[in-house]
Formats: sequence, C-alpha cells, structure tokens
Amino acid sequence: MPLVLPRSLPSPPRYRPQTFIRWSSHSAPQQPTTHTNTRKKVTIHTPQNLYRRNEPITILTAHDFLSGLVADAAGIEVVLIGDSLSMVALGMKDTTMVTMDEMSLRYRSESRAVKRASLIADLLMGSYEVSPSEAVESTIQMVKQGRVNTIKLEGGAELAPTIKRIVDAGIPGKTAAGAVKVLRDAMAVQEAGAFMILVEAMPAEVAAIVSKRFRVPTIGIGSGNGCSGQVLVQRFVKRFADVWGEFKREVKGGVFPGAEFGYGIGEEERVRFEEVVGGGSSALEDGEPAV
Repeated sequence: MPLVLPRSLPSPPRYRPQTFIRWSSHSAPQQPTTHTNTRKKVTIHTPQNLYRRNEPITILTAHDFLSGLVADAAGIEVVLIGDSLSMVALGMKDTTMVTMDEMSLRYRSESRAVKRASLIADLLMGSYEVSPSEAVESTIQMVKQGRVNTIKLEGGAELAPTIKRIVDAGIPGKTAAGAVKVLRDAMAVQEAGAFMILVEAMPAEVAAIVSKRFRVPTIGIGSGNGCSGQVLVQRFVKRFADVWGEFKREVKGGVFPGAEFGYGIGEEERVRFEEVVGGGSSALEDGEPAV
C-alpha cells in the first residue's frame, strides 16, 4: 500500500509540559518530598473507639495493589479483600471457584500497599466450616502468607465456637482472663520439661508476675524488663551507637583504617621499593628489578 504524505506539513505544536509515564522495570529516582504521614496505624481498637465517639467507620473493598494504595492514601480505616474478587478481578462465575492460594497472592499484593488501614480478608467457603481447628489453620495461613490483619467469616450462632477458637489461638494476655490462661499454659510447658520459656509480646506487668512463678528462666521479646533475659529483635532495637555514621565519618576523615587494620612492610624493603619506583619508568619494566 503506497504511503501518501500531505503536500505541506503542519507547523509543530507549541511546547506544553508533558507528564511522562515510566515503562522501565528499574526504580525511578527518589524525588524530594516535604510530606510527612502522621496518621496512626489502624488497629482492632480503632473501630471500637470510632463507635464510642459515634463516628462512622469507613470500609472500602479493594482487589489489587493499586486500589489498596489509593484506599489507604485516602484515609480509609478498613480495606476489605472479599472473595468477590473471584468475579470482579479474576473473571470467575462465583465466589466458590477461587482458591486459597489465589487469594493469598492478592493478600500479599495488597499488604504491600496498605500501610495504615486495617487489612481484612475473607475466609473462603470450605476453609472453616468443618471444624474450629480447620478455621484456625486457614486463619494462620492467611496471616502468615497473606500478611492480613483481620479475617472475616460468614455465619451465625453456629460459628461462635469457631470464632472463640480463632481468637484464643492468638491471645496475648492483655486481659486478666487472658493473662491467667497464658500463665497456665506456661506452667504446663514447664512441667512438661522445658528448661527455658520464651515470652513474646506480653504486657510487661504480666510478664514480670509470670516470671516470678517459674522455676525456669523466662526470656522476653517485647515483654518488659521483668523477664530473666532478653532476645533482641529489630522491632525493639535501641540505638546504642551510630555504628554506620561513625564508620563514614572516620573514612571521610582519614582515620579508618589505621595501621592496626592493615599489613606492614619492613623498613629496608620499603626503602628498596621507593628506590625502584623513583628510578623512572625503565625500572618498572617487566622483569626482576635490580636492587
């Protein structure tokens, strides 16, 4: 097919600012920003506090990274990943066709986008109805693999034992009854022959009391200084020293590395080397230097 060109080309349009879209797989350079996000992370207590203040709670369904990012940036309190994504995002006929693995992929994607809002995910049909133990297993999978904050399941009074089992599976001892249960569990572990007990994310007051009741040491992670010892994890790191900053300052100032961190040469050999180097380019030609 012949290519037909116009007799006169139109004059180039005036320059106007353009918005460029990156199609590269490489990260774009970081742009300076003065925006500071001071909003607090939404927890399970946030909806309760809003309810007590008679303030409406906002929940938005999102099915991918981008929609989760937008919802979180808008200040939505709760982002829900429902099983309806099987139809709206995956083109399936109904909600029963989506699998847990397919949902977990979406959960992980959104968890990388949603930083402030609480991320709630549906327990799929067939993943919790058989028994409370099955529901706990499904919940653990969603929390560990999908990185969600909360799970949603559908049902009524018949699911009360299941809900209680799920809640009890992660009880941290933040109520009197919960603290007593933690103590009983730990005592049972001690009697079973444990020589040391790891206490993680327990209120400091509870951990201190519990530690005094044992014949074996307790090791705390985020459980206060009343335990017998401490495990240091990144979440609870105290800045004891500016190691990297000190390294940079000493390198820039020519202090590090000093003689104690290198290899030396004898004085006589050093003098010979300087004589060879000082002899000009001919002395540096291939072959054994004459010294």
